[in-house]
Amino acid sequence: MTIREQIRQRYAELSPALQQVARHVIDHPNDVVTGSMRNVGTQSNSTPATLVRFAQTLGFEGWTQLKAAFAADLGLGPQAYGERARSLVSRASDSSLTAEMFEVQRLNLEATQHHSEEALLRACALIEKAPAVHAAGFRACFPIAHSFVYVYRLFRNSVHLVDGQGGSLEMQQRAFARGDAVLVASFSPYSREALQVAESAKAAGCRLIALTDSAASPLSLLAQETLLFTIHSPSFFPSVAAGVALTEALVELLASRAGKGAVKRINSAEHELFESGAYLEAPRSRG
Repeated sequence: MTIREQIRQRYAELSPALQQVARHVIDHPNDVVTGSMRNVGTQSNSTPATLVRFAQTLGFEGWTQLKAAFAADLGLGPQAYGERARSLVSRASDSSLTAEMFEVQRLNLEATQHHSEEALLRACALIEKAPAVHAAGFRACFPIAHSFVYVYRLFRNSVHLVDGQGGSLEMQQRAFARGDAVLVASFSPYSREALQVAESAKAAGCRLIALTDSAASPLSLLAQETLLFTIHSPSFFPSVAAGVALTEALVELLASRAGKGAVKRINSAEHELFESGAYLEAPRSRG
């Protein structure tokens, strides 16, 4: 879903002043990208403060971030993977690359904690009440969904991975039932399958939890609760490390509130993993 489509979707709920801005930016997206905020304000008969409020109403931090979203829709957004890779190759002898990566990841985790710490508790409450929980993530976001399901299944059976393996996505979506919780992870450019799962969950009457990079993402616009994670990276591809950390924090909260029954199930699951040979026993000392 493009930013113009998002604005159309939310148009009816905007105030008259913001609808005036909406009409202009929908009809003149090039002005948003190439013109100054002052110029757009003049053309739409709006003040700069109104433009900022318009951007924030859509979930952006400010006008600059909204402008970037329009640029991305026009193919003028951040550098493509190939361009970023070319820049990275030119730094092959740069000894600061590793340190830079870890510093960026530290900042990603700090930003993710700031944006989602309170939302984690609300998401936890939604999940606890659900008869069943489904988690979906595709391409780079697959490990986010998989790690959530893998660990949560250690103390809850009614947790299911939606991965579409073998063309089974539609069949897996048929398992969605009213009241279930569906967790979907995706970041820009958003996965077509992720949006399909989110729309199917809404149609089935599920509680949707979006793990995503923007409050204005198509997943967030459909969700009851949004968990934001930051994807910055000095490499050629966005980072999912903060997204995985977010789901680990979510499972930690769920386990802490699940009571003694969860402890028993976790102990039992761990015992079965060792007994089945899935986990290797530590070598025993001969002394």
